[in-house]
Amino acid sequence: MAETTVDRVKRAMPAARPLAGGLRRAWIQEMISGYLFALPAVSVLAVFLILPILASLALVFMDYDLLTPARWLGFDNITRLFADKRMMTTYWNSFRITIGATALNNILGLLLAMAVNRKMPRVLRYLLRTALFFPVLTTTASLAIVWQFILTQDRGIMNHLLQQIGLAPIPWLSSVRWSLRSVILYDVWKSCGYLMVLYLAGLQGIPEVLYEAAKIDGASRWQLSRYVTLPLITPTAFFAIVISLIGAFQIFDNAFVLTEGGPGDASRTIAMYIYEMAFKRYEMGYACAVSLTLLIILVTLTLLQIWAGRKWVHYE
Repeated sequence: MAETTVDRVKRAMPAARPLAGGLRRAWIQEMISGYLFALPAVSVLAVFLILPILASLALVFMDYDLLTPARWLGFDNITRLFADKRMMTTYWNSFRITIGATALNNILGLLLAMAVNRKMPRVLRYLLRTALFFPVLTTTASLAIVWQFILTQDRGIMNHLLQQIGLAPIPWLSSVRWSLRSVILYDVWKSCGYLMVLYLAGLQGIPEVLYEAAKIDGASRWQLSRYVTLPLITPTAFFAIVISLIGAFQIFDNAFVLTEGGPGDASRTIAMYIYEMAFKRYEMGYACAVSLTLLIILVTLTLLQIWAGRKWVHYE
């Protein structure tokens, strides 16, 4: 009787078992090797990120001033949050900075990206891109000192130019009305170059054939921007808005150098308030509680953006 295909498979199965065992051992060895290679990065992440986060969560329920042992307080730091008017003021300042800086940075970044993406001599294109991106490469503190001299009321360049055209000098850094706007103005000048690079990458990723097809159909320059560029740039815009919003909400150094949060608390951000509580008043437990509220707000805003992005972001 002739041997069937099923018989041949059954006869070959015992010989396949050692091979399966060898493959399993190879898979285990490869997995162990992968974990060993990842161990240094995971260790650094655990020591400098995960452990501080866990310690901060524990300090929320304690009174700790760096000099004496921590003392258990229970929920006192959390209940104190609801009566802290200064914290509410700094949050309001941070919200205003976030809205103004995020909107202006993204609008200006997109416009600059569209401008430098036009056809022009190669040398001019590189010079423009380098000049617009250069503020991103310079340290924030040094640039803020320069802007402090520019915006000084008596000897600042900005007020000198305003006086040349017949306008009164503006107290950019010493006025409740203008100090927060000065912080936003500086942040836009400092950060829009980075968003320009992001939008430029998104623009260069749009297939040229789509523009050519639209031009054949008689689309104008405005129609090309409205129906081709803007829809296809939305994934880049979504990423840029998320990171710029998170960054603007955590602004510290430029406001600290420009105005030191003044006058009063007119330009004090929530990051500056956390720094004051932790390293000036040494109320580490309460500073961790305020930091926890900032974390919750940022996570909530990010999740809301992800949810809203499903309605206006086009990936195809």
